[in-house]
Amino acid sequence: MIRRFGESPEAGRTYTRRVGVYSLLPQGRRLLLTCQQEPGPDLQLPGGGIDPGESPITALHREVFEETGWLIAAPRRVGAFRRFTYMPEYDLWAEKICLIYRARPVRRIGPPTEPFHEALWMETEDAIHLLGNEGDSYFAQRHLQGL
Repeated sequence: MIRRFGESPEAGRTYTRRVGVYSLLPQGRRLLLTCQQEPGPDLQLPGGGIDPGESPITALHREVFEETGWLIAAPRRVGAFRRFTYMPEYDLWAEKICLIYRARPVRRIGPPTEPFHEALWMETEDAIHLLGNEGDSYFAQRHLQGL
């Protein structure tokens, strides 16, 4: 059973299942996060959907790079959660299955390539309270507690 965060699914509404990968990217007491400005702003763990035929680890590397401009190493899955939400960029009601990894940020190559995303470092204790969804906050808290 995967733990659910956020709103309950609405009766009679059709949700499309979307599996995605997201990463805790610690450096000392800080986390590398992404802020999606449109339609936001929304502070998030970097990550996103897995493309058809793509492995979760390949998707994680791609998504983190697109949203932060950073290369990562040594990803390790630490958990998962699901949430029901509307995704305005896709005009889609989704059941998001969020696979959570912890990885080491290795090197910044450049700015994010994903439109409307900005990479930023934040103290983990602050991120817990400012992340845009309860699942991301939960895993940031678990990271702070040593998982």
